[in-house]
Amino acid sequence: MNSSIILGQYIPGNSLIHRLDPRTKIILISIYVIVVFFANNLFSYSVLVIFLITALTMTKIPLRLILKGMMPIWFLIVFTFMLHFFITKEGELLFNFLFINVYIGGVIKGLMIATRFALLVLMTSLLTLTTTPIEITDAIEQLFQPLRRLKFPVHEFALMISIALRFIPTLMQETDKISKAQASRGVDFRTGPIKERLKSIIPLLVPLFVSAFKRAEELAMAMEARGYRGGEGRTKLRELTFTKKDFITFVVFFVLVCAVFFVRDY
Repeated sequence: MNSSIILGQYIPGNSLIHRLDPRTKIILISIYVIVVFFANNLFSYSVLVIFLITALTMTKIPLRLILKGMMPIWFLIVFTFMLHFFITKEGELLFNFLFINVYIGGVIKGLMIATRFALLVLMTSLLTLTTTPIEITDAIEQLFQPLRRLKFPVHEFALMISIALRFIPTLMQETDKISKAQASRGVDFRTGPIKERLKSIIPLLVPLFVSAFKRAEELAMAMEARGYRGGEGRTKLRELTFTKKDFITFVVFFVLVCAVFFVRDY
């Protein structure tokens, strides 16, 4: 585990991305996630990558910090690429070694899937990096407001998502702390057969689950002690409003979507 994990954390700032309405960010990031699955060639992926790098740069958060904080995700991205690299049997044969055959189709598909995975993770991380949990809760609650007519618990749903996002870095840090404590007692997580390494994870999971349930109980008691009774009749200190920069962002993003679909046929 890495103590510098930033997944789910908010990094204060005064950039344009920070100052956008949280509803704008949620809507555009959701559309971006959908558009990523329509990219099918180098040009369309290039447009998406350029847009992502521009957005990350505009946050004024050091890119090195973002990439370092996503280390656990990079392992999954590399694993996804290697999976297609060795398993996919499409196109011309690049080389073979013993029983391993690598085809050009496997390399291309592996790169596409790995890039898609990286784009999704980095883009969705923009939301938590530049938006406070309270803003996320208010934005989700307002966006899902029409579902109230169907008796959907909008406020509770938004609060649940906000708490889940807030507790991701907390649980990561707790896991790091427990793993170091177990390692100091002689538990080896890194070497030995796979079966033994899986068994060694049990001393890590049990205290982690106990700690998570304890934190959940303490949070529930704290909310009840402060008089929390749900969203009915509650008012907000800050009302969300769309501004000129939000509408300009929507226009720029619309151009991006058009560009992706335009270059798909090349």
